Amino acid sequence: QVQLVESGGGLVQGGGALRLSCVASGRTFSNYAMGWFRQTPGKDREFVGSITDDGRTTYADSVKGRFTISRDNPKNTVYLQMNRLKPEDPAVYYCAARESPWYSMNPFGYDYWGQGTQATVSS
Repeated sequence: QVQLVESGGGLVQGGGALRLSCVASGRTFSNYAMGWFRQTPGKDREFVGSITDDGRTTYADSVKGRFTISRDNPKNTVYLQMNRLKPEDPAVYYCAARESPWYSMNPFGYDYWGQGTQATVSS
């Protein structure tokens, strides 16, 4: 089992920044691809971005140029830096772990999920 705990959500003004973190425990972290997803009412869980075991990142078009994913394997932590937040960005953000070094854009490709952290954008 892998346990994931997200933190860093909160209320930010439009155009502001927020940094989310996800700490993994329970199993080896360094060989797992990690993903960030978000979900809002009435929508399916949406891919935000991912990072492979060796640090290669992939982003959804909606966040490219604004969001950055990084990982610190010794700390078992992956980060989502969200900059220039837009009104469409508020959501519950979820960290996910995939038992593979390769990423997936499909939430069904991930094996473990955190409980989510709320990010809210105010005008």
